[in-house]
Amino acid sequence: MAPETRELSVRAVDCLKLCYKLHERDEHITTSAMRERLGALEPSGQLSDATVTQLFKSLAERGYVDHTPYHGVTLTPRGVTIAAELVRHHRLLELFLVRIMGFGLDEVDAEADRLEHAISEAFEERMDILLGHPTEDPHGDPIPSKAGAVTVAPTRPLSDLELGQPAVIKRVSDDDAEKLRYLATLGLVPGTPVCVRERAPFGGPLRVQVGDPDDGHEQAVGPQLAAAIGVVPIASGPDRRQ
Repeated sequence: MAPETRELSVRAVDCLKLCYKLHERDEHITTSAMRERLGALEPSGQLSDATVTQLFKSLAERGYVDHTPYHGVTLTPRGVTIAAELVRHHRLLELFLVRIMGFGLDEVDAEADRLEHAISEAFEERMDILLGHPTEDPHGDPIPSKAGAVTVAPTRPLSDLELGQPAVIKRVSDDDAEKLRYLATLGLVPGTPVCVRERAPFGGPLRVQVGDPDDGHEQAVGPQLAAAIGVVPIASGPDRRQ
């Protein structure tokens, strides 16, 4: 972690990372949104509005956010730079834990949270080299470069995929470990080929081919879960099953 961010508390670091993630998703950074997400990281599982408001004020005093009472915050250019560096640490660690150490997708967010406050810039640099200078973490989220730049591949929800259109899973949310575990049991993880074979009417489940047509399997996937899976359509030859 850079010297400047080492002066921040663990809670402040977590707040900046969450501000970045909300900003990344074009979501409004409000007190209630931060209380819910940051509170989940607390031992007690909860946080008060007053504590979050004070945290926003402290980050504003450091020039990381612009805080408007009752309207939430926005990251300043300086805040984006610092938060991108923190997120880079976190997502490199997640990929390292999956690819090198064999952790599951549902485990790495919490493990990276514990480790990221201790590693040095030299450790990060060697980790980046070892991983081949990756641009995505194991969930498909972009890893900011040293300069803060990101490469984001456009995706669409699996729920919106046309019938018979081959695609590959590109991104899944890392917000819910239980959901990640469930997706893993279905084989719905980044890098997996998928194809929607059938949609049940009236908001019913999708019948999804998971894996290659020759050796994959089919799963019933609810529309809410399918909407949380980002895919990239791919070109293909004639579908033998159509």
